Amino acid sequence: MNPSIANINGSHVSLRYSQHGSTGGHGLLSPRFASPTRSFLLNYIVPILHWAGLRERTPPFARAKEQYMSSAVTTQIPELENYVNGAWRRASASEYAEVTNPATTELLARTPLSSSADVEAAVQAAAAAFPAWRRTPPGERVQYLFKLKNLLEENLDELSRIITIENGKTFGEAKAELRRSIENVEVACGIPMMMQGYNLEDVTPGVDEMQIRQPLGVVAAIVPFNFPAMVSYWFLPYAIACGNTFILKPSERVPLSMRRAFELLEKTGLPKGVVNLVNGGKEVVNALCDHPQVRAISFVGSTPVAKHVYTRSAASGKRMQCQGGAKNHVIVLPDADMELATQIISDSAFGCAGQRCLAVSVAVTIGEAQKTFRDSIAHAASTIRVGNGLDTGIQMGPVITKESKQRIESLISAGVGEGAKPILDGRNTKIQKYESGNFVTPTILDDLPSTSQLAHTEIFGPVLSLVHANSIEEAMEFLRRSPYGNQASLFTTNGSAARKFRYEAPAGNIGINIGVAAPMAYFPFSGWKESFFGILHGQGRDAVEFFTESKIVIERWSRQETRKF
Repeated sequence: MNPSIANINGSHVSLRYSQHGSTGGHGLLSPRFASPTRSFLLNYIVPILHWAGLRERTPPFARAKEQYMSSAVTTQIPELENYVNGAWRRASASEYAEVTNPATTELLARTPLSSSADVEAAVQAAAAAFPAWRRTPPGERVQYLFKLKNLLEENLDELSRIITIENGKTFGEAKAELRRSIENVEVACGIPMMMQGYNLEDVTPGVDEMQIRQPLGVVAAIVPFNFPAMVSYWFLPYAIACGNTFILKPSERVPLSMRRAFELLEKTGLPKGVVNLVNGGKEVVNALCDHPQVRAISFVGSTPVAKHVYTRSAASGKRMQCQGGAKNHVIVLPDADMELATQIISDSAFGCAGQRCLAVSVAVTIGEAQKTFRDSIAHAASTIRVGNGLDTGIQMGPVITKESKQRIESLISAGVGEGAKPILDGRNTKIQKYESGNFVTPTILDDLPSTSQLAHTEIFGPVLSLVHANSIEEAMEFLRRSPYGNQASLFTTNGSAARKFRYEAPAGNIGINIGVAAPMAYFPFSGWKESFFGILHGQGRDAVEFFTESKIVIERWSRQETRKF
């Protein structure tokens, strides 16, 4: 079957439809779809059944006409495929995960929970492709990335819409995510310079010594739902630019974005087997961790799973970089520009519905900043427009699943039970026209006790807790007690206080008057304590170090002999 193109609310998207049935593999869809999901299903899913070559007793054009005329739309839900050795293949899966639109809860697709046999096929394809790819000069390898950068630019709006439909974030947030993805591709295009080693002549008479970098072989990445495109690009472009072959396991909750991204990768002309995609869940993760031919694994997700991947991969001698959870703090000093601090912290806490590993979760106010900041942040948060991320003027979308909504609301209740005062309470939210959506509106919990369990629990939702301290030393001690160390920020106009914070704050990413200290692609994405397991991080020079191994070469081309060497 050939991939098919159809319309999603004015932009193009393509998926491959599997003709094969499975347990629970097909379903009926009601006619209550809200735009753009209705457009997605009617304009895309229905035509693709015909274009994919499915044969039924009813002629395809008559069938399409009947479906458009019917008051109840009946169609089949696409079951996604894996991408292995340059071809889309049906997974050997007996179970499927449902992909739903978080704003409407409507079913979009089914993700196969692939088996270890599917992983084996991807590993063997990548291993077979490695020798030739490794011998391709770096300057030639990056030409494919230049093509990819252009394709991502050309398809930016389409990809952004797919991200919004399957993840829930706003269209603007999705575009910003893709900009960061493109930035990583651009940096990886510098591999001919970044991968260089160094040398020294005559370390002893007639003997030269050099250090060179060589690719590892087959590497893999396991990525989360909250940034369907960007996190994959922390790893993929650097890995293949360095000469490795690559396997991606996207989140089973949001597979459509990377499905489309791999179609664009196909268009670059990359040799077969250089990039591969295997959909799935725990079985795929464990198979990648255990496989002896997989040399390195990059992971982003929760801390418990990060620990699992780290320890299991270490048992088979792999390199790992495992980004875990977070509980990010911001300290607000009385001398801060309160208007600026309020806007930035509001964007940090409630952007992407709080579902990002650098979102501010706790604001610690010092002295007289307590009341001023509390009142201003409550006002700012109360004006945020929540709804479907594709609707005009919406500033915050839903959380990813009903289970996430329930978990977030239970944590809010726990905080209130421990003495916090809900200035804004986002529980039991209903958004007009999207009453079934997974919405939690911005929530602010004031006077959260510093001893509260919630003070150190990752919520991963649009919830900001306010804690008061009498001094910056007291606030810093609160930060030190946190098990996480992803990011911490300070808002002040005092340079001395800023330097003290930068010097002492126990986190890997530090912001001064910055709400989300997200490193640019040419810097590593750092993380400390329970937020990161490994040594080398994603992005920039760390990525090059991670995806290569050093080799020291000592050469004698002189007949003169010395006692050295």
